[in-house]
Amino acid sequence: MKELLATVKQNIEIAKGIWAITLTLPESVGKIRGGQFANLSVGDSSFPLKRPLGICGVNGDDIMLCYQLKGDGTHRIAEKKVGDKLSVLLPLGNGFDLGSAENIAVIGGGVGIFPLAAVIQEHSAGRNFYSYIGFRGKEYACLTEEFKAGGKLTVATDDGSIGYHGNAVQAFLADYKDGAYDLIISCGPPVMLRALKSALKERGINVKCLVSLEERMGCGIGACLVCACKKSDGHNARVCKDGPVFEIGEVEL
Repeated sequence: MKELLATVKQNIEIAKGIWAITLTLPESVGKIRGGQFANLSVGDSSFPLKRPLGICGVNGDDIMLCYQLKGDGTHRIAEKKVGDKLSVLLPLGNGFDLGSAENIAVIGGGVGIFPLAAVIQEHSAGRNFYSYIGFRGKEYACLTEEFKAGGKLTVATDDGSIGYHGNAVQAFLADYKDGAYDLIISCGPPVMLRALKSALKERGINVKCLVSLEERMGCGIGACLVCACKKSDGHNARVCKDGPVFEIGEVEL
C-alpha cells in the first residue's frame, strides 16, 4: 500500500452517470489483485476524505477506476482534466482469491461490476469465466467488452431494453447447471447479494461463493470502523481491511 500523487491520463463518461478515470502512477505499487480498491482524493481541500473506488483494470503504471456520479465529491472528480494530479492510496483490501478454480461464474449488479472486471483481466488466461452482469437499462450498460474477454457474457436489464429481462441473479439461475462451476464470485448492492445467498441455499447449490461488499468508508485502512459489518459468528469485520471480499456464508447481508 502506497500513497502517491498520480496524473490523470483520461477521465470520460462511459455510460449514463458512470465515469472511468485512468491514472498514471509515478512508481509501482506492486501486485494489484482483482477486487482490491483505491482511495482517491477529490482534489479539493473542502473534501478531506478520499473516495473508495473499485480498480477496474491495470496496464503497466496506468490504473483505471470507475465511479458513479452521486454526491459532490464524485462530481468534482468528473471535473478533473488530463494532466491534473490527484492523491491516491492503493492497493487496499484483500481482493478475490480464485484458488485453483477453472470455471467461474461472475455475478455483478450496477457499480458492483467494476472490481469484477479487474478479476477477469488478471486471470483471462487459463480460466473460463461465465459472466452475468445487470443494469437498470441499456443506457447504463458498460464494460461489456472487458467481460466478453473472459468468456461467455450475459447482460441483464431491469427493463428488458437489452439482453435478459431481469436481474443478474435471475439470469444466472436461469442458466445454471449442476457441476458447471468451481467457484462463484459476485459484487453488487446488498439486495442482490441477499437474493443470491437465499437462492443458493434454496436450490442446494454448494459451490463456493465469494462476495465483495459495498459499504461507506472513511479511512480505507481499518482505523475508523465506519465500514464495519456483521459476521455470521456474531463478530464484526472491517470491510476495507478484512474484506471487501468474504465467503458468502461468512457475513450477514
